[in-house]
Amino acid sequence: MTKEIVICIIIVVFIFMGDLVTQNYTNDSISEASSNLNQLRDELVKEDVDLEMLREKIIRARTNWDNRHKKLAYYIEHDELEKVETDLSALYGYIDVEEYEEAVAELDRTVYVLEHIKHKNVFNLENIF
Repeated sequence: MTKEIVICIIIVVFIFMGDLVTQNYTNDSISEASSNLNQLRDELVKEDVDLEMLREKIIRARTNWDNRHKKLAYYIEHDELEKVETDLSALYGYIDVEEYEEAVAELDRTVYVLEHIKHKNVFNLENIF
C-alpha cells in the first residue's frame, strides 16, 4: 500500500513541476511578445512614422513569435496560437499599406489575445473546475 502512495505522490509532484515549467515559459514568451508589440505601438502613434523601422520591428516580433510558437504548440490550444498568427499577419499588412490606425487596433487585439492565453493557462482553482 505504501508503495502505491509513494508512486502517486511522485506522479503528482511531476505534474506540478511540469506545470510550473510550462507556466514560466508561457509567461516569458507572452511578456517578450507583448514588450515587442508595445515598442511597435510606440512607433505607430508617433507623428513621424519611420516605415522601415516599423517593418524591421514587426519582422523581429514575428520571428520571435515563430520561434516561441513551436514550443508553445505542445501544450497550448492551436486555435489560440493561430489567432495570434492571424493578428500578426494582419498587423504586418496594415503597416505595409501604411494604415497606422488600423494597425494600432490590430496590435491591441493581438496583445489582448496574448494576455487571454496567459490567463487561460494559469494553474488556479478557477481553471481547474
